[in-house]
Amino acid sequence: MLLGSYSHSIDKKGRVFMPIKLRDELGEKFIATRGLGKCLFVFPMEDWNALYEKLRELPLTDKSSQQFIRLLFASAVECEPDKQGRILIPQRLRDYAEIGEEALVIGVMTRVEIWSPENWDAYQEGSEENFDETLAILAGRGI
Repeated sequence: MLLGSYSHSIDKKGRVFMPIKLRDELGEKFIATRGLGKCLFVFPMEDWNALYEKLRELPLTDKSSQQFIRLLFASAVECEPDKQGRILIPQRLRDYAEIGEEALVIGVMTRVEIWSPENWDAYQEGSEENFDETLAILAGRGI
């Protein structure tokens, strides 16, 4: 299970340290791509392959599905941590997620997300307002 939050700087080459607890769960190689809400998603290969299998079942005639697939796969990169545990985040992904000199790396159950601290703070503020309401909805679904 991927969990926790870690703040790390981005070096001049665009690399960020991936915490050992998260690397152990992600495996030796994993996929980083654009996520939802101005963050990056990082998937273990097994989960990326499972997502791929589900997405390939979508019809080619479904315009919104194909748009999502194009954006997701065109921005995807395979990551392999270096000996210091850093991964390279390409400039186009850093631009999308508005990541500058600092990044917040968080575990979210089956994936890792990488956020700019500013975008994460803004997201949290908006989510905090709806937390009780969401919790009530989930309780109604047996969670």
